[in-house]
Amino acid sequence: MFLFLTNHFSLVINIFLLGSPLCFAARSTPPTFTPKQTHTTVVNQDNKWIDVSGFFYSQKGSHVLGLSKLKKYFHRFGYLPSQDYNVSHNTFDATFESAGIHYQSRLGLPVTGMLEFETVSKIMAARCGVPDFHTAQTLHATKDYVFFPGKPRWARHVPMKLTYAFSKEYLINYLKISDIKVVFKRAFGKWASVIPVSFIETDDYGFADIRIGFYSGDHGDGEPFDGVLGVLAHSFSPESGKFHLDAAETWAIDFEMEKSPVAVDLESVAIHEIGHLLGLAHSPNKEAVMYATLKPRDKKVDLALDDIQGVQALYGSNPNFTFGSLLESDISTNPAVNLRIRWFMWATLILLWFLMFM
Repeated sequence: MFLFLTNHFSLVINIFLLGSPLCFAARSTPPTFTPKQTHTTVVNQDNKWIDVSGFFYSQKGSHVLGLSKLKKYFHRFGYLPSQDYNVSHNTFDATFESAGIHYQSRLGLPVTGMLEFETVSKIMAARCGVPDFHTAQTLHATKDYVFFPGKPRWARHVPMKLTYAFSKEYLINYLKISDIKVVFKRAFGKWASVIPVSFIETDDYGFADIRIGFYSGDHGDGEPFDGVLGVLAHSFSPESGKFHLDAAETWAIDFEMEKSPVAVDLESVAIHEIGHLLGLAHSPNKEAVMYATLKPRDKKVDLALDDIQGVQALYGSNPNFTFGSLLESDISTNPAVNLRIRWFMWATLILLWFLMFM
């Protein structure tokens, strides 16, 4: 009888572990290396397919054709900040290796110091124009969220009100302004739901706290846009309030209506850039909305725990927010979680019936 109960207790535990929606962190395994591929292409920031096989598994001491382009990328986004470093040569030196290690660490990639497919693909991916490494400081070693240097925030009394407005001159003509405003209202609302800050739209662009516009190329802020994909948008730390989106992108509100393979979800980018406006820098957490890159036709519109903890460290919590409500929201909007919970409940009931009547 004892053996019978023990076996069934083990079965209950196994069902619980399989059905539970909770996840536990596993120990990381050492990175594995695959043989060098003979021909691999990725899409670059000009939306053109290029052969990048020559980059793969190159390491310190190598001379790699085209490496200077990666050095210029690292320089732009803060990994090679020195003005004295020569980014025009193709030598894989110790400085470039160090920059690569920092990049892999900041983007949550396997840290090898080598140029693997995942690293090169991430470099070629569409992303936010705000630099990563030298503009950020981590609050605590156990957290992923990151602040700008000096931990800037909006210095207003709490509860706080910030106004935002859209440029009447710098807009895009293929989306209705009314639809754009709905998207931004929803994006601002995501942040307002977790901190004691409300965002109010105003028509007074000149005096608004946050000023939003769609710009092309060099638009006067020292951070020119580069056309389709590449840099999607950028904004600035508090209390600048400047929020610029690249007008060359194919901005989408509904992927059912917009079929372009390079369409970019407007709400996802809006939520990310608002995080910068509030004082958050890029997070290495790939689930966070403050992660630096976003693939075309991807959506990331729900704040992760990392995002919430970071912004609440700056402004405190919305009195109506609870982490329980966040869990309920995740469950209600995630069909896979719902399915696992229902399956777990039915399996538990069947097992209890079996134990009672067998």
